[in-house]
Amino acid sequence: MTQLHPRVYERVEHLPQGFSIAALEPMRAPAGAVLCPPDRFDVIDVKNPFMAGNAGHVDKELARQEWGALRDAFSKAGARVELLKPLDSCEDMVFCANTALLGIDAEGRKTCLPGRMTFDSRRPEVDVIVAWARANGYRIVDDFADPGLRFEGSGDAIWHPGRRLLWGGYGWRTDPQVYRGVAEAFGVPVIALALTDSTFYHLDTCFVALDERTVLVHAAAISSDGVEIVRRVFERVVEVDADEARRFACNATLLGPGVVAIDRRASATGSRLRELGYDVVSLDTGEFLKSGGSAYCMKNAFF
Repeated sequence: MTQLHPRVYERVEHLPQGFSIAALEPMRAPAGAVLCPPDRFDVIDVKNPFMAGNAGHVDKELARQEWGALRDAFSKAGARVELLKPLDSCEDMVFCANTALLGIDAEGRKTCLPGRMTFDSRRPEVDVIVAWARANGYRIVDDFADPGLRFEGSGDAIWHPGRRLLWGGYGWRTDPQVYRGVAEAFGVPVIALALTDSTFYHLDTCFVALDERTVLVHAAAISSDGVEIVRRVFERVVEVDADEARRFACNATLLGPGVVAIDRRASATGSRLRELGYDVVSLDTGEFLKSGGSAYCMKNAFF
């Protein structure tokens, strides 16, 4: 069986000869999703290009309805839903993907790596998800990298479905040096992808793995080395153009095996996924798009 060591890989030639996903150690599917109600959600500053001009323009009641539809979609798909208590001062806390990476380490232990947030205003959010993780039996590993390095959780570090492999984006919100510690903390290989377009500032805005062999990707937002390794590892690469990517097509999220939630505005991508046999749940996340996030950003998968 060909295996990848728990280290960081960035180029195709770094992979072992004969590498295949099927040869990697299996990893169980997530049990559910952690969500945070949008009680304090708002746009009050500009942390990414999508927020520009949207300060004070959030319909908070509509946002609650949109979030509720996502929560209900997870429940309908059979996923457990756990809720975080929103903090008064944290308007971005609904995007709880960014504040930690949850997973299983090489010894089978539930493990939480806290986020190291780029913006000061988001740092209090980390304590809330870490407290949830500790209460739910996770070991907390907060020494996985130099404290001065940034790491925005599962917004940039994405598990390969069904396998012990992480994909790690870096460049805008996460520093590449953290992935050595991430690989060691979980005892898994990390394939690191350099993000090249500030519009797509987290990996989850331009890349989502839908199953072991299929990825949805906006290749223009990733370095040429990164795109090459994506195409080498995945059997089926579903390309998303710039218009669909700006509608957050790649911020789709798995609700369960073969079930994908995606914003209704990314209609061409939704149709393509249906043609490929996925059960597509079309949602409206329009209020959250004003803040640069959609379905994937609003959940943190737990195990």
